[in-house]
Amino acid sequence: MSRLPLDFNRKQAYFIYMRSQKELSLDTKILGAVTRFGLSGKAAEAVKLALGDDEVQAMQEYANTVSILRLNYNDHGPVHVRTVALNALVMMGLLRDAGIKTSLEKEECGSFEDSLTAVFLASIFHDLGMTIGRQDHELHSVYLAYPILDRLLRKVYAGNLQKLVTVRSLALECIAGHMGSRTIHSLEAGVVQLADGCDMTKGRARIPLIVAGGPRAGDIHQLSANSIEDVRISRGRENPIHIEIQMSGEVGLFQIEEVLLAKIAASTAKPYIELYALVDNGEPKRYL
Repeated sequence: MSRLPLDFNRKQAYFIYMRSQKELSLDTKILGAVTRFGLSGKAAEAVKLALGDDEVQAMQEYANTVSILRLNYNDHGPVHVRTVALNALVMMGLLRDAGIKTSLEKEECGSFEDSLTAVFLASIFHDLGMTIGRQDHELHSVYLAYPILDRLLRKVYAGNLQKLVTVRSLALECIAGHMGSRTIHSLEAGVVQLADGCDMTKGRARIPLIVAGGPRAGDIHQLSANSIEDVRISRGRENPIHIEIQMSGEVGLFQIEEVLLAKIAASTAKPYIELYALVDNGEPKRYL
């Protein structure tokens, strides 16, 4: 059995023991990313509540079953949403270090920590709609996430209804807008959109490829995804967020140009991005 991560209590052990080592590792990294900000603890509380919630875990597992086994699509389960959450937390930190205020901060209706809480929860809940199907899954995710968001945030913001409503609403905008097909307005929603788009390494398509017996002839999406070796997010030279994508072949450019760039174009965080691609550790190609 795997060691219990963080400080979840024993009644949550059933689902925790079912988790992969990858999930447990990501849980620890996520909490570490939040606590490094040195905030009041509300964001860390939200992390512990969401990652230790039985219903959330069960929905993530079933979302992956539908995505991979029923639809022959890539990972939309516990590992994916945790990867997106970690990506988003890293980006939020880079923006903060660069002196970029979140939408809640600019509007003076919330703190950086409130924004961070909304971004984390949206990242964890953004694909719950895949339990129903792919079409309009972001909208399905909104109404599936709402009661869980409400339940968890009433604990985090006990006695502060205004903050609860604000963070809940912002998280729902982030969820609804993560596909890049709907207009978003907050910086926080733009970060979630980018964080989702950056989970594009071949590991995400590993299980569907095994189930399908390898990339199907002519399936450019599977072929391109299988060539993405690594996505690195770090501090940029000219802009706060530097995204570097390493590929084993030029077919991976399709994944960047047809998928990621579309999300970046629709993102409110676009002005803060540098985007580079490398093929076989060759000369970097700059997109943004």
